[in-house]
Amino acid sequence: MRYLQKRIPDLKPVSEAPSDPTKVFFGAFVSLEDDAGESLSFRIVGPDEIDPDKQYISMDSPMAKQLLGKALDDEVVVRTPDGETQWCVVEVRYQQ
Repeated sequence: MRYLQKRIPDLKPVSEAPSDPTKVFFGAFVSLEDDAGESLSFRIVGPDEIDPDKQYISMDSPMAKQLLGKALDDEVVVRTPDGETQWCVVEVRYQQ
C-alpha cells in the first residue's frame, strides 16, 4: 500500500497517440519480424503493467529499450542468452 501511495503522484496516464504515430514510444503495440521470417508482437508498458498473457513487456526490458524511438522499417539488434537477433519493425500502432 505504501509503495502505491508513493507512486500515484508520479503517474501520468497516456490518453493520446504521440505526434508521430509511426515511431515506437511508451504504450505502442509493436510487431517485429526477424531474418528467418519469425514474427513477434507485444505492447510496451510500464514496469507495473507487465502481463505475459497479453504480450505486455516493460519499457525497461532490453527489447523495449532498443525499440523506443525507432520507426516503421527500422532494424534493431537485441542481445539474448542465445545470441544476437536482428528484428525489423513491421507495424507500430497505438490502438488495440
